[in-house]
Amino acid sequence: MAQFGFCLLLLFFGLIHHIKSHIKKEDQTGVMERPNFIIILADDIGWGDLWVNSTPTTPHQNPDFHSPASTCSPSRATLLTGRHGLRNGVTHNFAWGSVRGLPLNETTFAQVLHDAGYYTAIIGKWHLGHNGSYSPVHRGFDYYFGICYSNDMGSTDKPGLDLPSCPPCVHSQYTTRKHEECYTEVALPLFENETIIEQPLDTWSLKNRYASAAVKQIFTTSFSKKQPFLLYVALAHMHVPLFHNSFLNVTTQDPFTASLSDMDSLVGTIMQTVSTEQLENTLIWFTGDNGPWEQKCQFAGHVGPFVGKWQATGGGSAKRTTWEGGHRVPTVVAWPKKIKPNSTSRALLSGLDIFPTILSLAGVKPPSDRRYDGNDITDILLNDSDTAHKSLMHPNSGAAGQFGDLQTIRLKHHKAFYITVGSVTCGGRSGQQQYQDPPLIFDLSQDEAEETPLNPESDEYRSVLKEVEREREALLWDIATDKVSLADYTVIPAAVSCCQPHNPTCRCHSLK
Repeated sequence: MAQFGFCLLLLFFGLIHHIKSHIKKEDQTGVMERPNFIIILADDIGWGDLWVNSTPTTPHQNPDFHSPASTCSPSRATLLTGRHGLRNGVTHNFAWGSVRGLPLNETTFAQVLHDAGYYTAIIGKWHLGHNGSYSPVHRGFDYYFGICYSNDMGSTDKPGLDLPSCPPCVHSQYTTRKHEECYTEVALPLFENETIIEQPLDTWSLKNRYASAAVKQIFTTSFSKKQPFLLYVALAHMHVPLFHNSFLNVTTQDPFTASLSDMDSLVGTIMQTVSTEQLENTLIWFTGDNGPWEQKCQFAGHVGPFVGKWQATGGGSAKRTTWEGGHRVPTVVAWPKKIKPNSTSRALLSGLDIFPTILSLAGVKPPSDRRYDGNDITDILLNDSDTAHKSLMHPNSGAAGQFGDLQTIRLKHHKAFYITVGSVTCGGRSGQQQYQDPPLIFDLSQDEAEETPLNPESDEYRSVLKEVEREREALLWDIATDKVSLADYTVIPAAVSCCQPHNPTCRCHSLK
């Protein structure tokens, strides 16, 4: 699987390199144009699914890049606001019946860019509220096309590949079909702006529809609107249920590889469009929202060497955990003539950094009445600087502890755990939550598998612990004295997305 991921990455990188051969001439006026931004966020992708090697055409990559949380909604909210969940209020996932979403007093990078004259669009998964003012088109985006939450949160006529396998939508009000781990009551909706245009959605056609929508937005902006743009593409790949183009003719023996290829093709289409339209002043940032969902067995990705061996007998080390496999994600950034190809940064970076970096490159400032957790990493991307986070806090994301609490701390190459647990594994095994006093501390430079913690009696341990406690206490105090939000997680049946409430599973024909 890793070798196949490498081949896919080469294709991805090859498309990026192709951009360099179709460069527009510089604007002779000497006026610096504001860059376009394309942020591509893969879902449930593992570090080991792509990271294997690099070539001369590889863009800037960062192997020590971390998602800001280890599950969907918190990771996305933090990426969009540049603020930890304890600040923005989003500490766990919203449901299909959630009344609200990302608190309305939180500001997304789309809102800031939109107010600064950017055209903004989102294609794909939102998962931060789908009703009224919580819809993407009220959070800074001019256009939305996609699924308002995860692609497993609704039934379809042709279910994708999942474990357990879920039944198709019912077609009669007299038919009852329930499955404990499947959403069977309401079909999966496809939105355009605030309107459901199809329910249930055919996920097997989703790759082509997302690609077409993304290309259309790029064309619309570059030809008609004549303004810089932000395109946020939040993929359904590699979240279950998996799907892929039928032309691949792949059996269920290798469904993950087929879906990964599907994702590569979608990303390649976007890259090719940027190249064809000679949009050289476009920064493209590819990353992931969290690690793979190990519980899904052959339908899940791979964490690479970050296996969390310390608790390997007591659960998984990926999605929902704060082990490296839960939040270390593959990340590449490309910008023709700006970012050197085949460059690698070993700096400690995070999805928190996307917010301040793109705003800085656009020449705009975020609201000044609140504090932020990300860093502007422009110098790392453009000037090979290695100045990055001294420390990162990894929030509890469902496997252990209180949602959002910062009980795992990365300090340079050390990592401290105040609480440990393993997520549910492929075989159904899970670990037992344990509070660690004193905390476990690993040296990732020598032990990336997180197998053997430092001896608490050692000088190294004592020195690291003092600094860890100082960093953690400083951040917690900063949050306690900041303007913070509180998300409302109320769920009611009336809040479920439904285009025809009187039809079984809210079924409606395509409305467009």
